[in-house]
Amino acid sequence: MSIELRHLRYLIAAADLGSIRRAAAALGVRESAISRRIRDLEDETGAAMLIRHSGGVHLTFAGERFVRRARRAIEQIEYAQKEVGTIGRGEDGAVRIGLFSSIASGFLARLFHAYDNEHAAVHLEFVEGEPSDYIASIRQHRLDIAFLPSSHAPKDCEVAHLWNERIHVAMPENDDLADNEEIRWSDLSDRHFVVSEASPGPAIHDYIVKHVAEPGHTPSIQRQAVYRDTLMQVVASGRGLTLVCDGIIAAQFSGVSFRPIAGAILPFYAIWSPSNDNPAFRKLLSLAKVMSQTMLPGLPFISGLPTYELPI
Repeated sequence: MSIELRHLRYLIAAADLGSIRRAAAALGVRESAISRRIRDLEDETGAAMLIRHSGGVHLTFAGERFVRRARRAIEQIEYAQKEVGTIGRGEDGAVRIGLFSSIASGFLARLFHAYDNEHAAVHLEFVEGEPSDYIASIRQHRLDIAFLPSSHAPKDCEVAHLWNERIHVAMPENDDLADNEEIRWSDLSDRHFVVSEASPGPAIHDYIVKHVAEPGHTPSIQRQAVYRDTLMQVVASGRGLTLVCDGIIAAQFSGVSFRPIAGAILPFYAIWSPSNDNPAFRKLLSLAKVMSQTMLPGLPFISGLPTYELPI
């Protein structure tokens, strides 16, 4: 015989109430069933659990030891049921997120703030890396979702356009272009750019070439082995311009000014695996789609202007 939870519950109820009859009434089970299961438990363990008398029952020394541990076992099982239940309902757990855009402001900042308010117990884990690595991680369920400025994804992944961001030129505060409210691509044809070697630098490099290059003219672009914050210091020192999205400009970088490029709109997409059944992730995706419907069209989307995906 294997010991079942009901054996433990019956014994604990009889011990707590001092009577098999009262235990049966409390549990809604026939008295004979409780008595029989406790006898089975005693036979299985080889020790008497209860001393039966005319007034009811009380635990033997072996029974006291057994019940003490049985209570702990049931408490752990009940805790496990509650814990798994909250994960299954998306009230607990973790969501692993691949990022390309900053979360300092904009759509993602509002999305994560709203999600935290509704699902405070869910842990959001953020990853910054190469978009190509994100896709592989999503397919292997090592990432739940990635937010990228490209809709290119394998057929076994799903994609949703969620929001758009304007593209800005980051320049030194004393740059002549800082006097303009908006920058045209033609204003940048003879300027020197700096980009990071790390993502999203390579994609920004190709984006600059696509929009600034002309027949017989290749834009001047230097790659730096630095991350965003250091790259902004390079820009502030006058060593070149770079491009950023809306999400970046909310951060304060001393000596740097940002000006939007006329008509330069970058669409952002969510990419995920349809076979991912993480409930916490599904709630995040649902919330993102609802928020997107209230923003498109609208700010930062500018109706009538074309959007360009980054070549990633």
